[in-house]
Amino acid sequence: MHKYVLGCNVLCKCFLFLPDIDECMITSPCSGTCINVPGNYTCGCPQGYKGDGMKNGTGCTKENPIQSKNRSLLLILSMSIGVGLLVLLVGSSWPIYWGIKKRKYIELKEKYFKENGGLLLQQQLASYHGVESVETTKIFTAEELEKATDNYHESRILGEGGYGIVYKGILADKKVVAIKKSKVGVPTQKEQFVNEVIVLSQINHRNVVRLLGCCLETPAPLLVYEYITNGTLFDCIHGKKGEGSSLAWELRLKIAAETAGALAYLHSSTSTPIIHRDVKAMNILLDDNYTAKVSDFGASRLVPMDQTQVTTLVQGTHGYLDPEYFHSNQLTQKSDVYSFGVVLMELLTSKVALSFARPESERNLASLFVCSMKEDGLNRILDDTLFSEGNIETLKNVANLAERCVSLKGEERPTMKEVASELEGMRIMAKHLWESSNFCPEETVHLLGSPSNTNSVDVRGDCGSSTTGATYGHDSMQIQMLMSYNDGR
Repeated sequence: MHKYVLGCNVLCKCFLFLPDIDECMITSPCSGTCINVPGNYTCGCPQGYKGDGMKNGTGCTKENPIQSKNRSLLLILSMSIGVGLLVLLVGSSWPIYWGIKKRKYIELKEKYFKENGGLLLQQQLASYHGVESVETTKIFTAEELEKATDNYHESRILGEGGYGIVYKGILADKKVVAIKKSKVGVPTQKEQFVNEVIVLSQINHRNVVRLLGCCLETPAPLLVYEYITNGTLFDCIHGKKGEGSSLAWELRLKIAAETAGALAYLHSSTSTPIIHRDVKAMNILLDDNYTAKVSDFGASRLVPMDQTQVTTLVQGTHGYLDPEYFHSNQLTQKSDVYSFGVVLMELLTSKVALSFARPESERNLASLFVCSMKEDGLNRILDDTLFSEGNIETLKNVANLAERCVSLKGEERPTMKEVASELEGMRIMAKHLWESSNFCPEETVHLLGSPSNTNSVDVRGDCGSSTTGATYGHDSMQIQMLMSYNDGR
């Protein structure tokens, strides 16, 4: 069968070549294998033969088996040498590759260390006493904490605040911990992280949550704490879903006394006094035995021994924030006293510190509580479940203490040491009252409606009813704070 080839001339007109001649069929020019190609042909020799395969050339002659074997060996040897050189090249390059990768990883960790305030932390620790306590703090790797939190799975989240998210973690030794992960991309977070490490490094108290270690080699710094099982005091008082709580008054008084003791320790028993700056029910944790543990020191401040106050930007939580601190920017230990007074009010009333669900005149718990005290109406705001024949006097005494704690003037508030001492005394006396109380139910409302405290402090301008247009001291302060300040959590 003839083959035809189409082509084009310079004018791009198609024409037909002459048919291609198959030389292999016509002339048989090869002594070996003939392969026809357009316009030509090629010759080859079968396997085991050598030569050009042409009849008029060397033709095909059978190879010497030894030469063929040598050629095969030479080919194998060449390939082996090539593969060996390749393996040697890869083998010698692998350590270099891993060395470069390891160096980049180290550089990345150093970068995170600096970004997370590692250098600042070193500088700050060098200027404070108690650095030795930090040396025993464990430095966790990023891999350890990722594994402990199931790669920070949502199901492990215990809580979230202004300074970060807290996860439940299970370490390799099965120890359960709480891991606080600072928020990425917030410039102030490294300062808060460094501050919390510095503060916690100086604290050793059974009612303060214990820092176990930290991790600086991740995009967001991590702190590892002891795990506290029963959640926050806020949840225990108000219920996670608003269903309330059945915490007995004896237990509430115990929690109040332990919290006050921890704050008194921070103010007067550490090498450098510490102002917590964000005391609230959400930052008081409870363990299996409902032992109080003060937590979250991200906003705390260390106060030099020769100073009684620190000038700082206002920071705290609405409802707990000291009005005097808000207006002066002068942070003192009495600011913690005010916030703790609000916590006492929550324990007594089971009401949240600030609620827009309540009438306008009752939104701020401190204002509502103080005005109720002035109008002999304590029984109207106390949690009904707390009443019993043996605790009336203690309820009144704690209410009077809470009222003094939230005085608008810091100088009129007691110190945390005094507060802790009074609460501990009330606990001791309460045991005797609960055991030997002779009160009858009919006396309960009368006694609560007529507080016997003659030393209570007037903390407001006017406590008239909301229908008269009177302005409460706490309410006016709170309105100003809500309008001009938005740093609460």
